[in-house]
Amino acid sequence: MAFWQDIPSFDLASEGVEILSSAKQYHQRLISLIQHAKSRIYITALYLQDDDAGREVLAALHQASLSNPELEVNVLVDFHRAQRGLIGAAKSEGNAALYCDELDNHQSNVKIFGVPVKGKELFGVLHLKGIVIDDALLYSGASINNVYMNVGDKYRLDRYFILQQPGLADSFCNFTNDFLLSSDAVPRIDIRPIPKYNSIKVAQRQLMKELRKGRYNIESANSDTSLNVRPFLGFGRRANKLNRLIKTLFDTTENELLLYTPYFNFPAPLLRSLRRLLKQGKQVTIVVGDKTANDFYIPPEQPFSKIGALPYLYETILFKFLKSNRKFIQSGSLKVYLWKHESNSFHLKGVSKDGQLHLLSGHNLNPRAWGLDIENGILIEDKSHKLDALLLKEKQEILQHCRLLSSHDDLESIQDYPQPVRKLLGQAKRVKVDFIIKRFI
Repeated sequence: MAFWQDIPSFDLASEGVEILSSAKQYHQRLISLIQHAKSRIYITALYLQDDDAGREVLAALHQASLSNPELEVNVLVDFHRAQRGLIGAAKSEGNAALYCDELDNHQSNVKIFGVPVKGKELFGVLHLKGIVIDDALLYSGASINNVYMNVGDKYRLDRYFILQQPGLADSFCNFTNDFLLSSDAVPRIDIRPIPKYNSIKVAQRQLMKELRKGRYNIESANSDTSLNVRPFLGFGRRANKLNRLIKTLFDTTENELLLYTPYFNFPAPLLRSLRRLLKQGKQVTIVVGDKTANDFYIPPEQPFSKIGALPYLYETILFKFLKSNRKFIQSGSLKVYLWKHESNSFHLKGVSKDGQLHLLSGHNLNPRAWGLDIENGILIEDKSHKLDALLLKEKQEILQHCRLLSSHDDLESIQDYPQPVRKLLGQAKRVKVDFIIKRFI
């Protein structure tokens, strides 16, 4: 018996599950849910950006609060990420300046908190996902900004599930209250002066210890239904239940494993599991973003920045994987789809096992998510295949912008890359730091 079967679950009704298909829909539904909220709004995301989309969402939150003073509104974002500008941009107060200004302007009950997962952003960020509005959970890997919400001419595609399940919604809110909002390490960052990290670092270390033992409260759940859901938390390398769940889904696959990942850089344990599945003759399908669909991609005609080498580094890892597993590609047991749609980007994550178990998560299936960031996920168990039609529709819409790779020769090699990229990747390999870099991406 797989370990998750010992964990209670919340029952789901198939009519209480909705899958949105686009960033535009995510935008529209989020605003609508906020406008119609009656009792609570809990938003947890990596960031809420100071741009058109972020300001629209923040304005909607303040308006909802002013219209209904009893409405509880808590927004949690990464502490460090909120206090800097975009990578490569000039130094600034970051998004926190917007939060402070908007609270000054509206004087509502909206509260925005910063969660410092590690002492520095490089070593781990708040990567928990989930927006609770009343009894609905909007679960997506998307943050809140123009590209994630398709404000303008570009979008970043993600997955968007709306689950109507009061117990599940309660478990997310209770976790937020019990572990995060109750901690002195999680200050408000919408009131000046915004605390500096040094003033909370002692509390932050205590928070890290508590998060390693943290979990979602599902004691009152019912686990007897054929369609149910379980929330999981993952933090740290040891006793990480989300990592254990992902590894177990890989290892217990009987027929087919379907993976969505924006960045191709599997942790070593998952890579070993994939190879084992392929040798056993199991079907493995991987949907990954093209390097041009990576959020760090810089077109060759634009000025080069070192961060722009990351999409190429991911592609070299994919190239090596395809080359070493070419016999499985030829036999049809390994299918790798590359997503590309104009100048848009790809941010989908998830694991589906044998068409019955579906993990939704912000987990990137990479070493950073495996050991540094704090992650969560929800496992949907669908023994009676009640969600097959919805999930198939989602998959078909994703694959319409994909091409099936027939070999590693379908990708560019290092020799094809722009000269600055070739130089940077060559330097990293010569001084043998490329393997260290791969642990942080």
